[in-house]
Amino acid sequence: MDDHSDDIRRPLSPRIEVYAGAGRKQWPDDLKAQIVADSLEPGAIVTNVARRHGCRPQQVHDWRRRARLGQLVLPASADTLSFVPVASESALPAAAEPSGLPEAAAIVTVEFQGARVEVRGAPGLAALSDVFLALRRTRSC
Repeated sequence: MDDHSDDIRRPLSPRIEVYAGAGRKQWPDDLKAQIVADSLEPGAIVTNVARRHGCRPQQVHDWRRRARLGQLVLPASADTLSFVPVASESALPAAAEPSGLPEAAAIVTVEFQGARVEVRGAPGLAALSDVFLALRRTRSC
């Protein structure tokens, strides 16, 4: 059977793709990460994001899965909060006295997954460790 038709009533394909060369297209990891980040924007539809970037929705879903597993690193967003380690340039000696502030003035507040815990006074490392362990157990993090 002939696939070609001269019938003008038959709709023409709106898009024709011509592949020159052999093999699959290689997507760089930074481009994959940018496409995944675009697909994770609020209101984004994976099919539309894939079409805009010239790839298939299945690829975007696979890249999103890889990003969840940590196999694909996403670019940092300006709105994303991140934590950095704190390093003290001068450590206090073990026998050093507190700065003289009243203990009632110190408050450590921890907010995590909807829970809020306030520790008043000058909590030691053991007390703060207990707070984090309790949060971890009750919030299954």
